[in-house]
Amino acid sequence: MFYFLARFVLRPLFILTCRPTVVGEDRVPRTGPVLLASNHLSFIDSIAIPLMAPRKVGYLAKAEYFTGTGVKGWLTRTVFTALGARPVERQSQRAAQAGLDTVLAALHAGEAFGIYPEGTRSRDGRLARGKTGVAWLALTADCPVVPVAVHGTDRVQPVDAPYPRPHKVTITFGEPLTFPEQRGLAGKGPARRVVTDRIMTAIQALSGQEKSGW
Repeated sequence: MFYFLARFVLRPLFILTCRPTVVGEDRVPRTGPVLLASNHLSFIDSIAIPLMAPRKVGYLAKAEYFTGTGVKGWLTRTVFTALGARPVERQSQRAAQAGLDTVLAALHAGEAFGIYPEGTRSRDGRLARGKTGVAWLALTADCPVVPVAVHGTDRVQPVDAPYPRPHKVTITFGEPLTFPEQRGLAGKGPARRVVTDRIMTAIQALSGQEKSGW
């Protein structure tokens, strides 16, 4: 109920300030587990995609977003909680695995979950080579991956900018990807790399970004 109430309030506000164009929302499966794998340009991505996706999409969010103080801390905590984000620590390998386990549990429960295969926001607008956690999730949960590209969110809230500002945003959902040739090979590094590179190639085709470190 809190999610739908927040979406009822936040979605019109986002539409008013960011004038979003959404392409391919019919490509997102309406039921069952699915990963939405996106490029990552801004803090606001984790708000823009859940607000404009055709179904509820969970996200991992840095634990600091839930512990901030003052008005900004309260607002960030309220928005992420309302949208169903899960806090995650990011300081260790054990914490990283705990984050993956959280996403996997959500997928096993039939949820849609968003992930940024690059691992962090791009600071130069280029698309970094993906980390293989996205492939481990897709292969372990045996679920499709929808590639997603965001444009303009880096103008809404650039890296290190304290507050968002109005700017047009485009969100493009690609065709779902499945990986029957790698099914059952989540534990194999080469298989994870093949799947990850295929996902990143699909994201790059949607975003048009220059590659970095591939």
